[in-house]
Amino acid sequence: MRLLFIILSFLGLALTVVPSCFVLVGAIAWKTHTQLMFVGMILWFFTAPLWIKAKRKNAQ
Repeated sequence: MRLLFIILSFLGLALTVVPSCFVLVGAIAWKTHTQLMFVGMILWFFTAPLWIKAKRKNAQ
């Protein structure tokens, strides 16, 4: 389960960086960019604390 959260959180981070590069080269529209970044933000903020918190519990 932890591995799934890690994969989803890094996918969320990718969705916040990659669309910006695509807008820079003109490959996607600004509206698509904002929608992808919103999805990436939601993925990151809901999945990253789950595996980061689990890592801290195991370290103690």
